[in-house]
Amino acid sequence: MSALDEVVETRHPVPGIIRTANVAAKTLLVLMLTVAFVSPEHLNLEDKAATARAIGYPIFAFTVPAVWWFAWRDRASFPWLADLLVTITCFTDILGNGMDLYDKIVWFDDWIHFMNIGLLAGAVLLLTLHRSAGFGAALERALAFGMTGAVAWELAEYVAFVSQHSERFEAYADTLGDLALGGLGAVLAAVVVHASWRSGRLRTVAPQLEHRPPAPRTVDASG
Repeated sequence: MSALDEVVETRHPVPGIIRTANVAAKTLLVLMLTVAFVSPEHLNLEDKAATARAIGYPIFAFTVPAVWWFAWRDRASFPWLADLLVTITCFTDILGNGMDLYDKIVWFDDWIHFMNIGLLAGAVLLLTLHRSAGFGAALERALAFGMTGAVAWELAEYVAFVSQHSERFEAYADTLGDLALGGLGAVLAAVVVHASWRSGRLRTVAPQLEHRPPAPRTVDASG
């Protein structure tokens, strides 16, 4: 029996609300990014890497569907919740800029760093860690991804537009704060996901991780 034959084909009912929210967020994201690419001033994205966002965010938001299609679709239902968490991180950034919340609300940028790193860390836990894992393993993975993601975001932000901005000399303190908030978001993600696992929730959100144990080999003693 091949390894492929030993994989359980795990199918779960499609979560209607989560699916609807995910499809809506993706649709609105693509529409807003189209506007940002053509006319960045309409979404307050002038000098804020509008083109980079218009190219990078769709790739990021459709990564989970692409991986599922090429690697999991023959053996597992779609991981809707994890995909929604990833989509929200792109959607909220564009929506926040479009509504000018970064300038109108002094703490909005801090909230976005805290929330989005937490959401991404939660998605990574759901996609890569089985629900039987202990809290230490969940915290380690969430922090490893969360801090790496936070650093990568700050580097991309600096290269894309902070380095050319008049406030670049004050950016160091802001960067340290953003990294700390990202780390806290990752910790919270580990706490929430692990607590949900322990209480019996989130049991059907990662079917790609459900495997059948290898069948015991039998020895033919007849010959």
